[in-house]
Amino acid sequence: MTGNEFRFFLSCDINLPVTFRVERLEGNFPLPKFPNSENNAPTENRTSELYVECALYIDGAPFGLPTGTRLESTGPPYCWNELITLTTKYRDLTAQSQLTFTVWDLSHGEGLIGGATILLFNNKKQLKTGKQKLRLWAGKEADGTFPTSTPGKVPRHERGELERLEKLVNKYERGQIQRVDWLDRLTFKSMDRIKERESLKNGSSHYLVVDFCSFEHRVVFQESGANFLLPSPIASTNDIVIVWDPEVGKINPSEHKQLKLARSLTRAVIDRDLKPSSNERK
Repeated sequence: MTGNEFRFFLSCDINLPVTFRVERLEGNFPLPKFPNSENNAPTENRTSELYVECALYIDGAPFGLPTGTRLESTGPPYCWNELITLTTKYRDLTAQSQLTFTVWDLSHGEGLIGGATILLFNNKKQLKTGKQKLRLWAGKEADGTFPTSTPGKVPRHERGELERLEKLVNKYERGQIQRVDWLDRLTFKSMDRIKERESLKNGSSHYLVVDFCSFEHRVVFQESGANFLLPSPIASTNDIVIVWDPEVGKINPSEHKQLKLARSLTRAVIDRDLKPSSNERK
């Protein structure tokens, strides 16, 4: 494929279920304290038990049943690395389809960590692929309405060096950036140091990392059944098509002017004050 070519799939042609992977939760988590059943005094700290609830919303309305990951209590960091497959297929999606992610803590009842929402198609109506880092809204359940009140993407004016590097890593993993082993090792070491500095700046912010399914080519949104290249019904039923032309038989002004100039040249003189004869006026 040359640089001028753009190959793509149409979303209405993909008869596959929506699939993504919930990878990990980044951020600093205070350990919960549990009261003693006898004297109601706080006991030792325990590790949180977290799980992620995922739901699909189409045009602001829930579509299908929500699904969840397994409980994870080996963190922090909390890593699920769990593949989620929805019953909805890519051909059923609309341009305003969204995924919501809500993180719950079940270590002491049902505690809400936070939620985030992400659109499945970008501004160019292309399906988002690769890793997506979503910032959780602390203490708020993910909102699936459109537009959402819990957007997971960091606003453009708040993005720093780390967000720019993560976008490049996403292209690197999709094969859009050439791999150089020795240079890649140095780059990823520098990125780890940048992540440590950014984590100190973010403080109590939590980020959920999800990995969207990738395809051989980009996927462009198109509604099912839309066909802008409809065949002409006349051309499909007739070999010869008769087209009525209302200009047939009328004088062509340009040809008429050309004939007048040609007659002037045959007379060897061009008279600017020449007037048409009685025959020409007819």
